Amino acid sequence: MIELRTPAEIDAMRPAGRFVAETLQTLRDEVTVGTNLLAIDRRAHELIRRAGAESCYIDYAPSFGSGPFGKVICTSINDAVLHGMPHDYAVRDGDLVTLDFAVSVDGWVADSAVSFVVGTPRDEDLALIETTERALAAGIAAAQPGGKVGDISAAIAEVAHGAGLSINTDFGGHGVGRTMHGDPHIPNNGRAGRGFPLKPGLVVAIEPWFLHTTDKLKTDEDDGWTLRSADGSRGAHSEHTIAITPDGPLILTDRSEL
Repeated sequence: MIELRTPAEIDAMRPAGRFVAETLQTLRDEVTVGTNLLAIDRRAHELIRRAGAESCYIDYAPSFGSGPFGKVICTSINDAVLHGMPHDYAVRDGDLVTLDFAVSVDGWVADSAVSFVVGTPRDEDLALIETTERALAAGIAAAQPGGKVGDISAAIAEVAHGAGLSINTDFGGHGVGRTMHGDPHIPNNGRAGRGFPLKPGLVVAIEPWFLHTTDKLKTDEDDGWTLRSADGSRGAHSEHTIAITPDGPLILTDRSEL
């Protein structure tokens, strides 16, 4: 079911968005060569407890995962692009890291993701990250009242195709509210003018993610959660939770002024 939020409810979602933004910025600043993924999870857990928030991940057990996730943040490295399970791995020089984080504050959820390179970057990794960020910005700009969900999808796809990338539509954006994943689904490819109307009060997570040389995924057999590229190429992922208002999209997880 798709729910529209009142202006007061959107205001009530701001603390969750702010906390997710601040946590991702803190973790991005703290992750260096040698940082263990389990330490990132512990640090995120500490920040959640300190804020009195609730993790959306720890008990999450959808059909595409292997039981409850059991951690509070997704840490995807290099060829892993989605749902990366934190494990005993120390970040290496040149690793492409994606952190995906969702929590509930006072019953309202926010969800966001950021990709970055630790240490010495590869040019192609920086270009891939920049493409996901441009696609996210394009998708947000297209999220205008009076439009359609397909407008967001088409804007994301235009950026990806312009960079020569193929697109997987199995996982994409989604509604956000009292729970982390709701309707409508927002694929990263679609036709403008199609789909659910974009009305003021709609709150969604927009999340373009791309792989260097494929759009095929495989599930990590060790944890049953981490989604990796089928050909071993690297991936990047950018995500924000936004609310559609009469004046246009409002980014609830904005990190630009932190």
